[in-house]
Amino acid sequence: MMKIQIINGPNLNLLGVREPSVYGNASFTDYFSELKQRYPEIDFSYFQSNKEGELIDKIQEVGFDYDGIVLNAGGYTHTSIAIADAIAAVKTPVVEVHISNVHQREAFRHHSYLSANCKGVILGFGLDSYRLAVESFF
Repeated sequence: MMKIQIINGPNLNLLGVREPSVYGNASFTDYFSELKQRYPEIDFSYFQSNKEGELIDKIQEVGFDYDGIVLNAGGYTHTSIAIADAIAAVKTPVVEVHISNVHQREAFRHHSYLSANCKGVILGFGLDSYRLAVESFF
């Protein structure tokens, strides 16, 4: 059975209530349930933290045993060389995900420190960006 870890960074625990015009009205918990139903052949794990070090710890924990990591590092995407280094250090492929199209937003969101170390980047498709990332592992 394929094992995929989904990791969400800061403020993504507020999906469904945070800036619905940008992030939509659905909670990630509800969307995660839909993903598990859609792909019963995948053993999904989910982790969310607002703390950079905890995200790094999770990447290192699963980065040698899982088939894929779907990572939405939130604001750390644009600031964290440490998370980029963690991605580079593990064997498991990582797909960087963003709910919004960051290139239509503030200029500081246009650069990702993570992308160069990721298998690919999916952005701008709402929560469906996660499904598209999962599909990339098949």
